Amino acid sequence: MNIRLAARLQEESIVDGPGLRAVIWTQGCNHHCPGCHNPQTWRFEGGALFSVADINHAIGKLKYHDGITFSGGDPIYQAAACYEIAKYAKNKNLNIWCYTGFKYEELIAMNNKDINNFLSVIDVLVDGRFVMAERSLDLLFRGSSNQRLIDMKETRKQGKVILFNEEEYLNGN
Repeated sequence: MNIRLAARLQEESIVDGPGLRAVIWTQGCNHHCPGCHNPQTWRFEGGALFSVADINHAIGKLKYHDGITFSGGDPIYQAAACYEIAKYAKNKNLNIWCYTGFKYEELIAMNNKDINNFLSVIDVLVDGRFVMAERSLDLLFRGSSNQRLIDMKETRKQGKVILFNEEEYLNGN
């Protein structure tokens, strides 16, 4: 199985989720949010194809990392490949964050097996399109105030959207 990425695995990030993370920049997005910080990832035919096995191999070599973040583009367009990578990363005890322009409720309504599988291994989903009028540099791990940090484990457990506890995170708990 292959995945189309904007670039090879970014091995070090401290701004795309908590702790030291690797970032998978998927290629392809139809949201085209004005002010997007990655418009070069919009074209579905852009970037390059990588095998999921090669990405997993690179993840297997990571040391000291807390997690993997899927961004883009929009990873949901390649949910099956992202799921395979995320599943592998979970087996390496890495937490999984995913940025998407879709709202969580839209993803659930799609009732798509690949999307549902991918959602099943995500720890935090950052959902919603970037909205320039709601942009703020004071937000934790997101660009505009309409975007939510969804605690997916609690959301699955309680059957309703539960937000990531930002205050607890900022206080080191």
